[in-house]
Amino acid sequence: MKVVLIGVGQAGGKVTQAIAEFDHEMGFGAVQDAFAVNTARSDLSALEIDSMLIGQDRVKGHGVGGDNELGAEIMQDEATEVMDQLAGRIDSRVEAVMVVAGLGGGTGSGGAPALARELRRIHDIPIYVLGILPGRDEGAIYQANAGRSLKTVVRESDSSLLIDNDAWRESGESVEEGFDSINEQIAQRVGLLLASGETVDGVAESVVDSSEIINTLRGGGVASLGYATADASEDAGENVNVITSLARNALMTSMSLPDAVEAEAALLVVAGAPDRISRKGVERARKWVEEETGSLQVRGGDFPLDTERLGVLVLLGGAERSRRLDEFMQRARDAHEESHQRDPTETFHSEELEDLF
Repeated sequence: MKVVLIGVGQAGGKVTQAIAEFDHEMGFGAVQDAFAVNTARSDLSALEIDSMLIGQDRVKGHGVGGDNELGAEIMQDEATEVMDQLAGRIDSRVEAVMVVAGLGGGTGSGGAPALARELRRIHDIPIYVLGILPGRDEGAIYQANAGRSLKTVVRESDSSLLIDNDAWRESGESVEEGFDSINEQIAQRVGLLLASGETVDGVAESVVDSSEIINTLRGGGVASLGYATADASEDAGENVNVITSLARNALMTSMSLPDAVEAEAALLVVAGAPDRISRKGVERARKWVEEETGSLQVRGGDFPLDTERLGVLVLLGGAERSRRLDEFMQRARDAHEESHQRDPTETFHSEELEDLF
């Protein structure tokens, strides 16, 4: 899938650059352009991708200090200037735009939904948001910001792929080490997903193309992505159980939004050397994902890669019914109460949930 990535805020910029670098290093060619927008000059100076500073008149390049209402206002006020910068980047080759943001910070959580809304107003291709949820130890303001932003992001995007910062953190890691590790995993997983519809060396027996990703996410709402990999035999017939086991590991232990198993639609991608991919294994894994998710829309296919290992990606669309998401929203409510603010996060599905604009 040919995409343009737009990072908003500090985390959004870092993750956007990581995905673009992974795509370039692997030679996939899925990322057509990568761009970063921020209110903090220092965050942009650390990036190697093209970028734009917004809000200079209001915050003088120092960021919004965790104020996501201000982040949303600045993005809305300068939407014309931002869209002018993006005009030449989103051309006829581009099949989707992905706005990348940490939903806990001020610029990302406020600016990402505002930018997604403007992009949807102008473009007729899917506008996705890759939203990163703060971990439990990241502070009350981050929980509150993300709880408020999430409702807005889901409404303003065609689908919101969520990454829980606690999902891929390893015990004993410092916060900084944890973020670096998570960014690498996001880059690998999202990079492989985007590339799975692109032409690479090798011929897939059952091709996964961009339409499979788009159709899986067509219903909107929350999306989640899992990945697992293992050594594989040179004989495809011996890899039936490898593929089914990888599908289980991807769905049950490695999702970006843990415990998000029920879904409206799903996509199973088996990556590896074509002569190592068992058709029987792919079909068994697809049926198992269908049973576990309760979805009748489970698509599947191959992604040829020159490697001795096999990998399985599982993308879920319409995965709002998640215990992990419920737990996160409760943390957001608690954070608002602790800060003596009016609680805008009564429930994730409430139509009265206050959003950012």
